[in-house]
Amino acid sequence: MYSAATLIIVILIYMTLLFLIALLVERNNANRVKPHTPALVYALSITVYATSWTYYGSVEFATESGLLFFAIYVGAILAIFSWWTVLRRMVRIKEAYHITSIADFISARYNRSELVAALVTLIALIGIVPYIALQLKAVTQSFAVVADIDAQSQMGQLGGALVPLGMIAFTILFGARRLDPTERHLGVMTVLAVQGVVKLLAFLAIGLFVTYGMYDGFSDIFQRIHYAGFPRLVSIQIPEGSSMLHWFTLVILGAASIQCLPRQFHATVVENATERHIIPAMWLLPSYLILIGLFVIPIAAAGLIKGLPREQADSFVLLLPQYAGVDWLSLVGFIGGFSAATGMVILSAMTLSTMATNHLLLPLLERMGPLGFLRGYLLHCRWVMIGLLIGSGYWFSVEFSNSYMLVAMGIISFVAIFQFVPAMFGGLFWRKGNRVGAIAGLCAGFLLWFYTLLMPAFVGHGLPPEILSEGPWGIHWLRPQQLFGLEGLSSVSHSTFWSLLFNLGAYIAGSLLYNPSKQERNQRSEFMNALVAGSARYHGRATGLDAYIPFHGKLDEATRLLMDYLPQEKAESTVQQIIEELHIDAKEYLTIIELLEFHRMLEHALSGSIGSASAHQVMEKTIRYSERETRDLHAIYSHIQTELLAKPGDENTQKPQRVTTERGLSFVEQLQHRIDELEQQLQQQQQQLGHLQERLDNSDQKLFDQRVVNQKQLQELENLRQTINKN
Repeated sequence: MYSAATLIIVILIYMTLLFLIALLVERNNANRVKPHTPALVYALSITVYATSWTYYGSVEFATESGLLFFAIYVGAILAIFSWWTVLRRMVRIKEAYHITSIADFISARYNRSELVAALVTLIALIGIVPYIALQLKAVTQSFAVVADIDAQSQMGQLGGALVPLGMIAFTILFGARRLDPTERHLGVMTVLAVQGVVKLLAFLAIGLFVTYGMYDGFSDIFQRIHYAGFPRLVSIQIPEGSSMLHWFTLVILGAASIQCLPRQFHATVVENATERHIIPAMWLLPSYLILIGLFVIPIAAAGLIKGLPREQADSFVLLLPQYAGVDWLSLVGFIGGFSAATGMVILSAMTLSTMATNHLLLPLLERMGPLGFLRGYLLHCRWVMIGLLIGSGYWFSVEFSNSYMLVAMGIISFVAIFQFVPAMFGGLFWRKGNRVGAIAGLCAGFLLWFYTLLMPAFVGHGLPPEILSEGPWGIHWLRPQQLFGLEGLSSVSHSTFWSLLFNLGAYIAGSLLYNPSKQERNQRSEFMNALVAGSARYHGRATGLDAYIPFHGKLDEATRLLMDYLPQEKAESTVQQIIEELHIDAKEYLTIIELLEFHRMLEHALSGSIGSASAHQVMEKTIRYSERETRDLHAIYSHIQTELLAKPGDENTQKPQRVTTERGLSFVEQLQHRIDELEQQLQQQQQQLGHLQERLDNSDQKLFDQRVVNQKQLQELENLRQTINKN
């Protein structure tokens, strides 16, 4: 046993080491133009997926449900195998649109809709904050187990409060030191990689000790499982039902969570420096998950065989070394669990604060004049948001410390995040998906998740239990856990089924029934093209036309715009970087195309600080074009459209439709849309030509077959004549 004071000192030393690692990495990369994350660090940082729910909760899960715990890992591994196709697409979109979060990613597909981004952010906040509480509870509980004190004692509360304060400081210093969240956070990623190694080595050390120190290997443990009467440990036990649907539900949730959890999206997509890093991650992560799950059953079995209380199964990792008198190994296990919990909290707070600031707070500031001055303090607002998120998680962990809701929050959060799947992957692979469909799907899925899974968890905390057995207002078929009379499923499978059905149905129906605007169709085309071409087409260089637009005024306009959201020095350096990339720094006058490229890259840079959806809205409201600039855009668009529509020898060339634009950027969007329409027409004509060729080939084959038949009949007729003549 270790005293509480000793554990507090150990925590302080360990967190200081993490601070130093992050600081050294940041300093070593401070002078690099483009800091480069090593492939191994990138892959190991994604192991933040393995939280305290994996480290401690998987053992508890195994004592109740046996091998069912591994279903989450199976789903995650299957999803990882698809990364070379799926994750590469996401990385390309991130580079093209300067994506900052999963909310920004999904909204970018749907015309950079602020409402879509806000819905994704709200779902993430409601689903993840209690999950943060689960991590903080795990730290507090493991602290009490190793120190052998009551978690509610003064020292237990001190240890529990010390951790969130340290995580707030670390997240602000290394995760939110700058406003642009798309900048590489090498310090944070390196720390997450180190924590990934620490928690794996700690879990393997305890697993090896239990398997080969307390027993004589796997065969000995499995024999003892049989003789002790615990066969459920090596089988799949389905709670609340007998259907294997629960297993497949967990597989699906595991696959979705490793790609859709905000922290996982940030680690895999936002922090990705090159597509080449995906390949080593695709073999390292499955190996990691298999290794960390290898000793779950032996540890669970050893705890039950030794007679440790089943209600303390989530602490078997710490209790078994203590039972054997190896206290130092229990301390190692505590550090591993501490790493698993703190890594998740730090990265989740960093990503959620970015989403909340960009997609909830900033739109509110834009609409409320008296609070407009806060736009210049967005970085400080993000710091406050980090404190609120971690502080709310700590409050939640204290308030619901003995609640089933907190224990089950891991899987509840997975189902919440699962609501992103239709809008996210539908947008990647289905061209007809649109903004209305995404909004309808997110709202429907979230409401069904809340009603069927989250609300029942509040029974005993203000919600009467009769609502589960009788339904609201006594309506039997509205029972949350047997909705519409569907029974025999676990609560997780039940909620996943109905939320997915309503979410996907609303997404498809909304997308098919709503005809999107031309602007949204243009954005869809750009998004889809970026999946194939990557980001190269978004960094085009200027082309011809007359240079008549005074550059100085446009430069001041752009700088003032950025200064509303960035410090003056950062705003000026960003504008300078853009004009250097466009090679227009020595020019006094710009062409209209050069101006469009300048504004496009300005929006691209601003999106890194406030999100692409908010940046697009700000540009629409702030940037204006003169009458001559707009007329030139009309003329250029009309000329190019006429050339595209003209056919050789056609004297009656179709006249271009009149173009109305509020902003010059729509010229490029409409032109791209017209090109896409012509490409689609060409594809349709090629398909028709292919069908005609196929019909021609079939006709030729039929003609040949008929000729063969005719030839046979002629031969038979000739043979018959010869026979008659002989007779």
